Amino acid sequence: MSEPTPPSFTKVFFLVTIGGRLLAGIAIRVQQSAMSKVATLLQKGKKALQDLELLKVLQSEIRYELNNNPYKNETGSLGDFVIDWNSPHSKDIIMRKKCESGEEIAISALLGEGTSVEDNLYPKEANLKVCIKKNGLSSILQFDCKVLDEGQNKVDFHIQNAYYLKSPSDLGSSVYRGPVFSHLDPALQQELKQYLISRGISNSLTTSLLHHIHSKEQDQYIKWLQKLEAMVALSQPNLLK
Repeated sequence: MSEPTPPSFTKVFFLVTIGGRLLAGIAIRVQQSAMSKVATLLQKGKKALQDLELLKVLQSEIRYELNNNPYKNETGSLGDFVIDWNSPHSKDIIMRKKCESGEEIAISALLGEGTSVEDNLYPKEANLKVCIKKNGLSSILQFDCKVLDEGQNKVDFHIQNAYYLKSPSDLGSSVYRGPVFSHLDPALQQELKQYLISRGISNSLTTSLLHHIHSKEQDQYIKWLQKLEAMVALSQPNLLK
């Protein structure tokens, strides 16, 4: 039996070259895969650190708001008015009152714009709408008022506009509602304010209203922060460990 013929030099060189290239290719792919994994880990680590910092800031803000709530202690009184609408998803509050005479009064209150006080943005006013309907009549008296926190535990309201509406449907811009309130005789302006006070729109009521809508806004802000906290923590559950 004859011995096998050894491969020629050319074949050996070819095989070695091809083998070397394959090994080099495998080494490069292994290196690229390792670098990709390292880059991914670094990116995840960076994101985790960013999430951790965001989570810490959110938790700090929540603690601050819970511990520094100036509206925890209720002030003023709603009197005979009852809260008819106070949805956690809306900014306004609606109250109603029915007098023994049959007269109905509805009030809607909404927190006003922030006012800069000692470098803090603090809403110290509220927008108030007061609608009065007489028993048996479809006409409505509507007063647009501004509630102001004047400091030193003094809250007052000022009438901005007074409207006479023949019916609730008379809300079009073409309907004459009355003159500009500030153009009225000052004595008439004061009597209209006294008219509202006699219907229960007192300083005690406006103080309580301002407290309620401040407290409502505060609660909504804290719940919003808590939702953000839960979302960030959910994306990185290990952050809470």
